[in-house]
Amino acid sequence: MSLKPHVLASLHGHGIEAAPGESPRELQGRLYDRYMADVRALRERQRRGEVPLREYAGHAAALKARYPLLALPLPAWEE
Repeated sequence: MSLKPHVLASLHGHGIEAAPGESPRELQGRLYDRYMADVRALRERQRRGEVPLREYAGHAAALKARYPLLALPLPAWEE
């Protein structure tokens, strides 16, 4: 398996390094776990009052925009 350079760079930007023999599906799972941790943290910040409810949707959209690989089909991850 050989991942495209932009995929590796994006994963690296989220602190994820591909281990030898790790499949794109496994990497996608790790990235999704990281995304969900960020979503939970944002929700907790909103509950504590750090993010006003009226601004929550904007924060959630910005968070989603930081994870474009999750919208990319797995075959497009590979060279």
